Amino acid sequence: MLSRKGLVPDDYLLTRLAEDVQQPKFKGKARKARFVAKNGTCNVAHTNIREQGRFLQDVFTTLVDLKWLHTLIIFTMSFLCSWLLFAMAWWLIAFAHGDLDQKSDDFVPCVTDIHSFSSAFLFSIEVQVTIGFGGRMVTEECLSAIVVLIIQNIVGLLINAIMLGCIFMKTAQANRRAETLIFSKHAVISIRNNRLCFMIRLGDLRKSMIISATVRMQVVRRSTTPEGEVVPLDQIDIHMDNPVGTNGIFLVAPLIICHIINKDSPLYELSPADLQKNDIEVIVVLEGVVETTGITTQARTSYLSEEILWGQRFVPTITEEEGTYAVDYSKFGNAIRVPTPSCSAKKLDEDGGIARFKLHEHSTPRPSVRRRIKRQSTISPLA
Repeated sequence: MLSRKGLVPDDYLLTRLAEDVQQPKFKGKARKARFVAKNGTCNVAHTNIREQGRFLQDVFTTLVDLKWLHTLIIFTMSFLCSWLLFAMAWWLIAFAHGDLDQKSDDFVPCVTDIHSFSSAFLFSIEVQVTIGFGGRMVTEECLSAIVVLIIQNIVGLLINAIMLGCIFMKTAQANRRAETLIFSKHAVISIRNNRLCFMIRLGDLRKSMIISATVRMQVVRRSTTPEGEVVPLDQIDIHMDNPVGTNGIFLVAPLIICHIINKDSPLYELSPADLQKNDIEVIVVLEGVVETTGITTQARTSYLSEEILWGQRFVPTITEEEGTYAVDYSKFGNAIRVPTPSCSAKKLDEDGGIARFKLHEHSTPRPSVRRRIKRQSTISPLA
C-alpha cells in the first residue's frame, strides 16, 4: 500500500497512521493539548455518561463502532446462542412428544432421528443455515415443531442480515479511504497575490477521485467573553480564497489551500512572536464522496502554533513531462523562505500594506550586498 511507512516520503502527513506521527516535544512552557490529533482523531474523552441505554437504541451503529475483536466475538456468540436456544426448543418438543424413547416402528416423531441434545443441536444448525443433510426432518405430526421451524428461519435471517451488514460496513468504512488523503506537516504564512496568506497543502495518493470535495478550516483557542465566560474551545471559522465563492476543490493533483489574512480573519492581529505565544490550533477538514463506493469520507488534521512556518511558501510539485503532468511527492512538504513582513496583518495594513513593504525591501540592500559594500570600503585606494 502507498499509505505504509517507508513507501512514502516523510515530508507529508498520512491522516490515519497515528504511529507515523511523532508529536513535538516542548521545552519550558507546557502547551495545551490538541483538540484534533495530526492523524485526524479527536482528543476528546466522554465521561460521566449516565444514559448508557441510548447506545442500545441504535444497536447497528454501536456494533459498527466497536473494535474488530469485539465485533467478531459478538458475531460468533450471536449464532452460537441462537443455535443453542433453538436446540433446547427442539429437544423439549422431542421430549414432550416422547421421541427420545420411542420403541414401536409405527411411531411418528415430531422430528426424525433426534435421540439426545447433541442431535437436537445438530438439527438446529441444519435448520438455521439450511444445510439439510437429509437424516433429520420435521414431520407434520406436531404443530409446535412447525411453528418453531418458522420462527428459527426468521430469526436466522435477521441475524444474518444484521451481522453481515455490520461486517460489510466495518470493512467499507469511509475512514479507510482517508488513509490516502495527505496533508502537509506544516502550514506556512507568506505573501501571495499581494496579500498575507495562511496556506496548507493537501493531496490524494489514489487515482480514483474524491467527488464534491470541500475543505473547511477552523481556529480553536481559549477565549473569554465580555461577560467573563471562559470558552476553553472556541471554534472560529476561517474563510478560504476561492474565486467561485465556495469551498469546493478538484482534487486531482496536490493543491495549496489558501486563507487570506484580512480584517475578518482570527489571525489578523497575530505577528510571528504572538503566534508562538498564543495557544491556537488550526483544524483542517476535507470532506467528499468516494468515487468507487459513493460513501462520504472525511479526513482531518490540525496545526499548532509551532507547526505554522512564518515567511515560507511551498515549492512546486507538478511538472509537465512528455504531454502529461507529473507529481513529485518527494517535494510535497518542502518549503522555502521568502521575504515576508515580520508583523501582523493588522500592523501591515496600518503601515501602508504590501506595496510599502515591497518598496522598503527594494530600497534596503540585502545582507550579502551590504557585506560586499563593507569589504570594498575597507580596501585602500593605493592597493
